[in-house]
Amino acid sequence: MAATDTEYKEPSYGNWRVPRSAGLGELGAIGTGIVMTGLLAGIITFAIWGLGAGLTVLAVAGVLVLLLTVKDKHGQSVADRFATRMSFRLSRSGGTNLYRSGPLGVTEWGMYQLPGLAAKSRLYEFNDSYNRPFAMLHVPATSHFTVIFSTEPDGAALVDPEQVDAWVANWGGWLAGLGDEAGLEAAAVTVETAPDSGYRLRNEVELNIHPDAPDAAKAILREVVRTYPEGSATVRAWVSLTFNANLRTGSRRCGPEDVARDLASRIPGLGARLQATGAGIARPMPAQELCEVVRTAYDPPAALIIDEAHAAGTPVALAWGEVGPTATQAGWDGYRHDGAFSASWTMTGAPRGSVNSSVLARLLAPHGDIDRKRISLLYRPMDSARAAAVVERDQNNANVRISSGNRPSARALVDARSAAQTAAEEAQGAGLVNFGMVVTATVTNAARLPDAVAAVEQTSGTARVLLRRAYGSQDTAFAASLPLGLVLPKHILLPTEIREAL
Repeated sequence: MAATDTEYKEPSYGNWRVPRSAGLGELGAIGTGIVMTGLLAGIITFAIWGLGAGLTVLAVAGVLVLLLTVKDKHGQSVADRFATRMSFRLSRSGGTNLYRSGPLGVTEWGMYQLPGLAAKSRLYEFNDSYNRPFAMLHVPATSHFTVIFSTEPDGAALVDPEQVDAWVANWGGWLAGLGDEAGLEAAAVTVETAPDSGYRLRNEVELNIHPDAPDAAKAILREVVRTYPEGSATVRAWVSLTFNANLRTGSRRCGPEDVARDLASRIPGLGARLQATGAGIARPMPAQELCEVVRTAYDPPAALIIDEAHAAGTPVALAWGEVGPTATQAGWDGYRHDGAFSASWTMTGAPRGSVNSSVLARLLAPHGDIDRKRISLLYRPMDSARAAAVVERDQNNANVRISSGNRPSARALVDARSAAQTAAEEAQGAGLVNFGMVVTATVTNAARLPDAVAAVEQTSGTARVLLRRAYGSQDTAFAASLPLGLVLPKHILLPTEIREAL
C-alpha cells in the first residue's frame, strides 16, 4: 500500500516591489535628465568661457546628483531629509504645529473639530438597502467619501492552517476586486489594541445571571468580572473604503446625497464578500460609533467614560464637531494630544523574500508597554486597464537598468526577475495594488513613551517590515492611522509621479 504524504507545507507570500522609472544606475528619469543637462551645460560652458567655468558647472551638477542619489536605508535622499526638516521648522515658526479648539481655542465657532487634514471633514449618516445606518465621511479638499465597516476578526488561534490560507486567498481576491469597483480610490484596514475596561464583561455577566443560581456560582462569576479585566486588552478592526465624487468615468461630480444613494446598494455586497476573508461579521459603522472611535483616539481616558455609559444603558451623543482634541502639539518625533502622547511610523520597505501569513502577528498583538496601538494598512487598488500598462512599463524599465551597464548588480537582476513575474501574474488575472502601513503607539504618561517606541521598533523587526519614524509629520501620520479614509498622496504638494521619477 502506498504511503500518503500528510505533511502540511505552509505557503509563502512575497514579490512586493516598488515601481521605478527608467534611468542611469540608481537614478530615475528626472535624475538622469539632470545628469545629461549638466554634462551638456558643462561642455557648452567649457567651449565658451573656458575650463574653470566648465568645471564649476559640472561640479554643481554633480552635487545635485549626489543630493538625489545618496539615500539611506529608508530611501530618503539628502534633499528629502533637508526638505522635511525645513518644512517642520517653518511650521513651528509659524505656530501651525500647535492646535487649540473649543470655547477657549482659536476657532471662531468654538467647536472641538479635528485638526490637520481632517479639519474640514463632514460626517453624514444614511441607511443602506438593508436599512442599516452607515456613516459617510466627506473630505472636501480631495472630494472623497469614505464608508467604514466594523469587523469582528476570528483570529488564527485554534484554526486549521488550510482555513487561514483560504482566508488569505479570499483577501487577495477581495483586494483585486476593488480595482474594478466603480469610483473606488483607496481602502484601509485598521487594527487597534487597547486596554479592556471590563464594563462590557460586567454588563454581559450581570444580565445573564439567573436569580435562582447558587450563591457559590454567583460569587465565582462576580470574582471573574472583578479580576479578569486586569491587564487584558481588547482588539478591534475596521475596513474603510474611499470613493471619488465622480462615481462613474466621465460622469459629473456628485453630492453627498447622490453618493450615499449609490453606495447604499453596494455596501451589503462589499460587506458580504469581506466576511469570507476571516473578518467575521462586517457591518457598516454608524456615525455615533465613528465619533466614539475618533474621540477615544485623541483622548484615551474618555474610553472609560464611554464604556461605563454603555454598560449603564445611557446613550452617548457625540457630534462630529465634538470629537476633536482640546489641544495638540506636533513635535519632531512625537505628538501630544489632550492627556496622551503618541509616536507614529510609516512603512518604507516591504518584507524582502517570502513570508508566511502570520508575519504581522507580533506587531498586531497587544503590548504591555503600549496603552493604545493602531496599525493601518493602506491600499490603493488599480483598475485592470491601468495595471496592465503599469506592469509592462515597469518591466521595460527594469530591463533597461540591467542592459545600461556592462555588469548589472545582483539587485538589478533580481529586480528584473521580480518585474517579469509581476507582469506574468497580472496577465493571468491577478490584481495590482499599491500599499503602505502606518503604525501609531499611544501612552498616557510621557515617561513611558520611550518604552513604547522600543516595543514597536522591536516587533517591527519580527514582522520584517522597515518602519521609519514620521519625523516632522507626526500629526499627519496620527490622522492617517485612524479609520477616516484619508488618501495621503492626494494631500502632498509634490505629485507621486514626480517623486518616483527622481
